[in-house]
Amino acid sequence: MHGLHALADDWLMPMGTRTVAAPSAWVQSLADIAAAVAAAKGVAAPAPGNAGAEAKAIAESLLSGERKAVLLGNAAAQHPQAASLLSLANWIAAQTGASVGYLTEAANTVGAQLVNAQPGAGGLNAGQMLGTASLKAALLLDVEPAFDAADPSAAKAALEKAEMVVAMSAFKSGALLDVADVLLPVAPFTETSGSFVNAEGRLQSFHGVVKPLGETRPAWKVLRVLGNMLGLSGFEHETSEQVRAEALGDGAGIAARLDNSCAAAMVFAGAPTGLQRIADVPIYSADSLVRRAPALQHTADARPPVAALPAALWQQLGLAAGDRVRVSQGAASAVLPAQLDATLAAGTVRVSAGHPDTATLGAAFGAVTVEKA
Repeated sequence: MHGLHALADDWLMPMGTRTVAAPSAWVQSLADIAAAVAAAKGVAAPAPGNAGAEAKAIAESLLSGERKAVLLGNAAAQHPQAASLLSLANWIAAQTGASVGYLTEAANTVGAQLVNAQPGAGGLNAGQMLGTASLKAALLLDVEPAFDAADPSAAKAALEKAEMVVAMSAFKSGALLDVADVLLPVAPFTETSGSFVNAEGRLQSFHGVVKPLGETRPAWKVLRVLGNMLGLSGFEHETSEQVRAEALGDGAGIAARLDNSCAAAMVFAGAPTGLQRIADVPIYSADSLVRRAPALQHTADARPPVAALPAALWQQLGLAAGDRVRVSQGAASAVLPAQLDATLAAGTVRVSAGHPDTATLGAAFGAVTVEKA
C-alpha cells in the first residue's frame, strides 16, 4: 500500500512509500509517478514529471504487483484539480493493469451519478451555484450549507442574496433559519423507503423502520407535489419503487454502466504564496443525522476541531501546548486550539470542516493565514 496526501495519518495497515505533499503539488506528484511508469515501459508520459526515488518505488510496485488498484479518496474528489488527478490515475492504471476507483464520500454518490444528478449543457454545479453565480431561487434538500458546503462562507453569502430559498429538512436548525425563507419538513431516510447504489454498483433497497413523524412526508413525495403544482411532466409516481424503476430499470447490469474514465487536460496549480488549508470532514460531522446523535457526539471521533500545524510553522509562531490560533481565509476566520502534527507537509494547515467551530471559514482547499490568538 502506497499513499499520497498532505499528511501521514495512521491507516492501520502495512504501508510502503508515502509521499507527503501540499495539495497544490498533488497533480505534479501523480505526474511524477506516471513519468516513472512511462520510463519503465518505454512509452510517452501523459504530462511532464520527475521520476524520483519515491515515484519509482510506487511505479515498480504497480508494475510488478497483482490485484492492483489506484484509489482516490474524498480529498481527491474535492480537490480544485480533481479532473487532472482522475485523468492521471486512469493513465497509471491503464499502463500497470490496475483498476481505478473512488472511496466515495457518501453512501449514494454512485446512485446520484447514475440518475444524472449533475449539470447538463449550460448548467451549473454546486460550487458554481454557491460561488460566483447569482441565484434567483434555491431548493435545498437535506442540506445545511454551513456544514455541508465545500465553502460554507461563500454558500451562506450566496443564499442570503437569493430572492427565495426553500429548505427541505428533517430538522429546524439555526443554520437553515439563517438562509431559508421556507422550511418544508421531510422524513429522514430511516422513516421512508428508498434505494442506494454503492461504489461497486450494487443496488440496495430498504424500507422505513418507523412511520414519519406527524405530517412529515418523504422528500420524493414533497418533490412530486411541487412538480404537480408547477405543472411539470414526470411527477406522477405513487411509490418509491416506481421512482426507482424509472431511474434505474430493474437494477441489472449497473456495474457495467459505471465509468471512472476522464480525459481532462492536465491542470498544474502554481504553488500559492503562504499557507494552504487541507480539510477533512470527521465521521460524526458527515450529515445531519450523525451531527445530532448524542451518543456519537460523545465519542473521541467527535472531538471539536483543532488547527493542526507542521513543526516549522509551530516553531515560527512560538506555540506551546494549550495555545490557540486564528485561522483566516479572506474575511472569514475562526479561533481554534493549536496542535502540532509533525507529519503534515510544509506550508499546510489541517482544519476540519462540517463543524460549528469551523463553519465561519471558507473553502476546504485554498490559501489561509494563521496567527497566534
